[in-house]
Amino acid sequence: MSAKVSLISCPSYDPQEIRDGLERSLKLLGGINSFVRPGSRVLVKPNILMAEDPLAGVTTHPEVVRAVIRELKKINCRIIVGDSPSVWAKYIENVDNVYEATGIKKVCREEDVSLVKFDKRKKNKFLLTSWLDEVDFLVNLPKFKTHGLTLLSGAIKNNFGLVCGTYKTELHKNYFDPEAFAGVLVDIYKEAKPALTIVDGILAMEGEGPGTSGKLRQAGLLATGADCVAIYSVLAAVMGISPDDVLSTKIGAERGLGESKLENISILGDGLNAVKGKPFLMPASATAMRKMPKQLVFLAKKLVRYYPCVEKDHCLACAACVRACPNKIIMLKHKRIRFDYSRCIACFCCQEVCPNAAIKVKKSLLAKLIGL
Repeated sequence: MSAKVSLISCPSYDPQEIRDGLERSLKLLGGINSFVRPGSRVLVKPNILMAEDPLAGVTTHPEVVRAVIRELKKINCRIIVGDSPSVWAKYIENVDNVYEATGIKKVCREEDVSLVKFDKRKKNKFLLTSWLDEVDFLVNLPKFKTHGLTLLSGAIKNNFGLVCGTYKTELHKNYFDPEAFAGVLVDIYKEAKPALTIVDGILAMEGEGPGTSGKLRQAGLLATGADCVAIYSVLAAVMGISPDDVLSTKIGAERGLGESKLENISILGDGLNAVKGKPFLMPASATAMRKMPKQLVFLAKKLVRYYPCVEKDHCLACAACVRACPNKIIMLKHKRIRFDYSRCIACFCCQEVCPNAAIKVKKSLLAKLIGL
């Protein structure tokens, strides 16, 4: 087997259950010091998308972060924790408020570790946080969620949070095609490859993730390993889809950055059968073309479209979507949201950041007629 992924059942966020599950998971892989050198400097990078309660399923749970911090303390690591929340935090929410609401600030205070903001950039293609230059290892703590643009938000996608502030909007704007954006995610993964990835899949998300529009699902798992392509492949199997359906998995494997074939991945621990249930609900916008015969994809690409729209009764007129939009096609007029669909690139950043699940998916006429 060319890759190893530890898949452990963990039914709740009880701190002891998480610690036991993580210890078991790491032991199966050779221990924490198989990935991180004792006494080293480590950046722990959770998924802290927005200011939501941990049980909303949008962010990495703080007790998972705590358990990882304690494992690193066992080998005397110097730890910092940080993230760059969503594409819009610079404008609409103070990052401190995001850290507070998600419980990350409390855990870091109690564990006496530094909590940092990704406000300084490295001078490279993607303007990644300069904190990467201050550490020896990156430990990646993604959340197991569906995603309207990338289908799966987890191992590789979590590295997008290393991009500083609103430069994320530029990347969405310049690489709005799903395959092109997946390629960017793989480029970032290659640039800043985590030494260890631990996926919080205890409370997962399906449907129109990764924000408040998704549906919570009790997946009850922790997935651990060094190969994010392999982890993605295992999570895809849990979801009931092929690893190649997740473009970043396919591209990462093609570039030799990891293993995507399940038969070449050693799944340790409780195994797929212990955590696999009925197939996950998929985001409509990310799956339409996958259902269509390949011969029709090219012809239908311009006609089978998915757009964001506002459910007026739920809209708070907070303008989060206006600030998040990479192409600046959303306007707030007379307390109502308006879209210029002629310039919409269907990146669904607006849906991702909406605090009240008011952004829904609108289908083009052809998509409705052919049942996609």
